Amino acid sequence: MPSPFPGMDPFLEGDMWQEFHDRLANQISAQLMPLLAPKYVALLAKRYLVDYSALSLFEVLRERVIDPNVHVVKPPGTAPGTRPAGAGVAIAEPAVELPSLYPADMPQLSVEIRDVAERRLVTMIEILSPANKYGKGTRDYAARRLELMRTETHLLEIDLLRQGMRIQLTREPPPAPYYIYLSRLDRRPLTQVWPMALREPLPVVPVPLLPPDPDVPMDMQAAVRACFDLVGYERLLDYTSALPQPELSAEDAAWVDEVLRATGFRHTPHAAQ
Repeated sequence: MPSPFPGMDPFLEGDMWQEFHDRLANQISAQLMPLLAPKYVALLAKRYLVDYSALSLFEVLRERVIDPNVHVVKPPGTAPGTRPAGAGVAIAEPAVELPSLYPADMPQLSVEIRDVAERRLVTMIEILSPANKYGKGTRDYAARRLELMRTETHLLEIDLLRQGMRIQLTREPPPAPYYIYLSRLDRRPLTQVWPMALREPLPVVPVPLLPPDPDVPMDMQAAVRACFDLVGYERLLDYTSALPQPELSAEDAAWVDEVLRATGFRHTPHAAQ
């Protein structure tokens, strides 16, 4: 059974995101490969990011020097290796053990369109992740983006996350939960933007190549559908739970609930007798 949603499945924005992110990169590569042959290839490229997204609410802590206000010291005159008085007193057990907020290394896949003759990087396809959209990760990605735009490379960016910072442009694009951005080498500094609505299928967008070769089409909805066909995310996602943050508008939340009930992923309460 495919996703119950006609476009992006917003439930993928939770703990299944990293798996879906990598799977989507694979499906985009597989979809493009026959369209690019024999002159180009769509290769997967992995790099590692430091994921600060869990620390997004605590950004100030990384910019301050914190001095400890509790010290463990030995009483004056205590000989090395001796135990202070009261050392035999029972030590209380902690009430709970919880993970600390901590930046983690996270692998991220991109798709590189390269020409076969010289292996030149022609188009970079980036799928944004939470690591690109919070705190220092946002600044790191902006620096990488600027570096790519200074090369003779087209840049295609896919943002299927409602959370976090958006790509910074000189003006705000039309409001939408999801976006695709295309910075063509011959159109800079202009960036083409596709806003993508929650209730509509994802679009087919162009992937530019070297002149005079024409663009090839990339069907985003087909790529997402292929991920569902392969993995069966509808079996793994908890459609009875609340959506990952940020919250939807009341109208969109009601639409999500209606879709899930109509497709059988949520049960409609029985009417009172």
